[in-house]
Amino acid sequence: MYCPIPLSTKGYVNRTQKPSTVMAYPNKRNREHPSVNSHWSTESELVGLEFELTPTDNHILYPQYTIGLHAWFLDQVRNTNPELSQYLHDGQSEKPFTISGLSGSLITSGKNLQLQGDRLYRWYVTGLSRPVVQWLGKWTQNLPPRIELRNAPLTINSCKVFLEAKTYQQLWEQQSPKTSNLKLSFLSPTSFRHKGHHLPLPIPVNLFHSYLRRWHDFSEIKCDRDLFLEWVDEFVILQRHYLQSVKVAAGKRGMVTGFTGAIELARSQKSKTQFSGNIQQQQQLFYALGQLAPYCGTGHKTPFGLGQTRLGWLVDDIQNVSTIQQILADRILELTDIFRSQRQRTGGNRATDIAETWATILARRELGESLVAIATDLEMPYQTVKTYAKLARRALN
Repeated sequence: MYCPIPLSTKGYVNRTQKPSTVMAYPNKRNREHPSVNSHWSTESELVGLEFELTPTDNHILYPQYTIGLHAWFLDQVRNTNPELSQYLHDGQSEKPFTISGLSGSLITSGKNLQLQGDRLYRWYVTGLSRPVVQWLGKWTQNLPPRIELRNAPLTINSCKVFLEAKTYQQLWEQQSPKTSNLKLSFLSPTSFRHKGHHLPLPIPVNLFHSYLRRWHDFSEIKCDRDLFLEWVDEFVILQRHYLQSVKVAAGKRGMVTGFTGAIELARSQKSKTQFSGNIQQQQQLFYALGQLAPYCGTGHKTPFGLGQTRLGWLVDDIQNVSTIQQILADRILELTDIFRSQRQRTGGNRATDIAETWATILARRELGESLVAIATDLEMPYQTVKTYAKLARRALN
């Protein structure tokens, strides 16, 4: 049964909220604690923040640096709210936040990337649940002066709200246009898991299944999932696209074959007499989920920089994947295939997990990273990583 009414409306405040403005440094004394005017309601469940950053100098950045950004962010939560930290680390549901990679000039330098000390970079963080959004509000009132990324500290110049603080109810109640199409841009590599493989295509059902998972986890507005996806499959068409495929090492292990680019979705005008559900409700959810997309991102590994999504046709804003990041991804894929084929039992997830772990460790080691740094990123004991590296090298001989 489709339910357009929230299961619980206790304490709900229906109000229009204005986005916060940039809080840059007005003088040197404020440089130690940049903050943002987080004037959003205590009922807010969604928000997006944009950080403006400056490297303290020209710094070398390792290809999988988004793992470091992810770890630094979770450290901030752990240091200020241990209970929320425990949930974010151990929770089995969708993660109620996303982070991006660094947007700006990243130069390939040998086996690494280089940050330029005279350039500005932007970093994006979103919250998808009330506890996370309220924590972000408190945290941004006393931000640390720097992001301590391994060997590449970044000064936080300013922080602003780039996605307005809202509730899921407000997304639901937004007026759905009757004729306008939905345009989405995928600024970082985006991919879906499909039958144990990556699916690097923005098929409408996969897109909205991705958004619907977050909606069901964090919103109190419930719907008939199967009925909605049936409607999407029947009536939502991919009208225009500008896409390119890309491989990238993502998350703590393995690689992803994804896509970047922009699409335009339209609702079919063919006869709807055979559809058993309420067409108007499906269209309302379609529009609400489209508005949710920039907050929640698209596909998997969104807490590690993948699936960054914006409304509109923004092909000029697509982030380039550096050559060294693609080389690392290709090497991880090559090694994963070798190690998986060598295992006696190739079925199931365990063989793939072990093969991906070995491949990630060895590929990163071949690029010159230390085993200590790799172990820290993978949250594995150093001796275990050292042993896996030896076994992986031996397996290639």
